[in-house]
Amino acid sequence: MAIHFHEEDLPDGVTFADGPIAVDTEAMGLMPGRDRLCLVQLSDGGPDEHLVRFGPQSDYAAPNLKALLGDPNRLKLYHFGRFDVAIMRAYLGIMAAPLYCTRTASRLVRTYTDRHGLKELVKEMLGHDISKQQQTSDWGAPEINDAQRDYAASDVRFLHRLKAKLDERLEREQRVDLAKACFDFLPHRALLDLAGWAEQDIFAHA
Repeated sequence: MAIHFHEEDLPDGVTFADGPIAVDTEAMGLMPGRDRLCLVQLSDGGPDEHLVRFGPQSDYAAPNLKALLGDPNRLKLYHFGRFDVAIMRAYLGIMAAPLYCTRTASRLVRTYTDRHGLKELVKEMLGHDISKQQQTSDWGAPEINDAQRDYAASDVRFLHRLKAKLDERLEREQRVDLAKACFDFLPHRALLDLAGWAEQDIFAHA
């Protein structure tokens, strides 16, 4: 297993296996526009993860990364894709879809719990413990340390395996079509967030 760290874009020649690609992001906070995108993490389900870091003066050009994430024939795997899709739209100008969100799938099939974080999901479904100690660290720092890099990589390391487990449960509970409809809507939910409706349910009566 290796973690590859890149500045501003994926280098030419970096390739990923066919099939879904796991994606995550780290930012200065949770409000796109106020809080800048600092890191994009990628995994094709193999032994390596790739991290792309953007500096405070970045123009977010990143043509290789954008080509990969904007590929309409490549499924992107997220955990809480609503945020990742929105912040990449805000800074990279792409819609990184079609997508599958493990947190959304978890909410549809793990209705016996309200614990849908990645740490809890990986522990229950895959039997691995992952650390969230670096979750609130400074992702805009001049240097991203080894602990931060390992944490960031772990956010995409398990998503392919989680998808396989969650798909089994979606099938068992007859919620595959419902899940797909939710995944198809998530890019629109991200656009609503960016347009100012992050805290409002526009479908609500009141």
